[in-house]
Amino acid sequence: MTVAPLELNRDELLASHDYAEPLIVAGVRCHGGFDAEGTYRSPRTLVRAPAIEAWEARRAAEFGTPLLDVPLESWPAVFPNVEQSRLLIRRGAPEPVIAILTRIGTVEGFGGLLRLLPIPDWRRCFDEDVRGTAVAHLGEGLFEAHARDEAGFGDEAGHDRMWFAARDLAFDHPLTEDQTEVMLGRMGLRSTGSRPTAGSPGPGGTDRVLPDDIDPALEIVVRRMIGLLFIEIAAFHTFRWAEAVLGDPDLVAGEGEAGRIVSYIRADETPHVAYLRTALSEMRDRTWVGSGGRRHDGAELLGRLWDTALTESTVLRRGANLALAMREIELALAGRVDRDDLIEELLSLGEVRRLPDGTLVDPDDPRYPG
Repeated sequence: MTVAPLELNRDELLASHDYAEPLIVAGVRCHGGFDAEGTYRSPRTLVRAPAIEAWEARRAAEFGTPLLDVPLESWPAVFPNVEQSRLLIRRGAPEPVIAILTRIGTVEGFGGLLRLLPIPDWRRCFDEDVRGTAVAHLGEGLFEAHARDEAGFGDEAGHDRMWFAARDLAFDHPLTEDQTEVMLGRMGLRSTGSRPTAGSPGPGGTDRVLPDDIDPALEIVVRRMIGLLFIEIAAFHTFRWAEAVLGDPDLVAGEGEAGRIVSYIRADETPHVAYLRTALSEMRDRTWVGSGGRRHDGAELLGRLWDTALTESTVLRRGANLALAMREIELALAGRVDRDDLIEELLSLGEVRRLPDGTLVDPDDPRYPG
């Protein structure tokens, strides 16, 4: 078996396979393509994928620690779930599903900001050598590959436009540009204009979590990487949901092609999870060095950021997301005589419950009425 080299240049990490057939969706050239056997190959993985495996193998052999991970089950499932979404579509109210797909595609476009993250001098950040690691290649192609996958590059569409294409195939181009802007406005997003900044340290704004002698750029990058990792892992719930709903030819248009588009996106996200887990594990295993030369335990510092981000991702945002989804459902059913009955039927198909004051809660919430 050939072992991938540990030190690579930017061009190598951005190299794609030679495709026998490109991926064309609704007349748009997307990234990635198919080999001679008809198997989909994700973009920019010719060298990147084996390199990530090689970096992780080296880390495991050198430090003997487990790879950082968090189970998919740590995140609640999509709401509305598959059966609830099917109910809405069959009863003539597909708008909440369309809203979810529109939001996902818009947020994917923000992935291009990843290339703007400040890259610290890794040699000054860690006591141990970082040559031949995923960390050393974050600013040398890994972040750029991730950004191109999400937001596209040149004439090739990325995940943002692929999600929109899946939506439009399944629901026959359901939104005008003006309707899209109104929908995104309800969700606190805009397809153009103000977006999150790449330099923000994270949920705490400018508040720091790490000691003052740690390079602020390092804290910004690690915070963003952990947040991205959690988003990427949680997204696999969304992939399951979208492939089931959009791949059902008896439910939506497109003969299942929309579901297949989502499966290609899912394949593309796998190396994102892999490099983020490996690089963060490399950081955890090392000794962090402050500006005055003070040494810090990497596991302790990374753990602070990890725990903060995990709470933010799995707990603090959930209530807002449930409320947002229900607002879209109620808006889609506004004026219908069967509105209340349909909402009760929808809730009966899942575990999320509504409190007397209208708040939606998950089964593990202490307020859960079950």
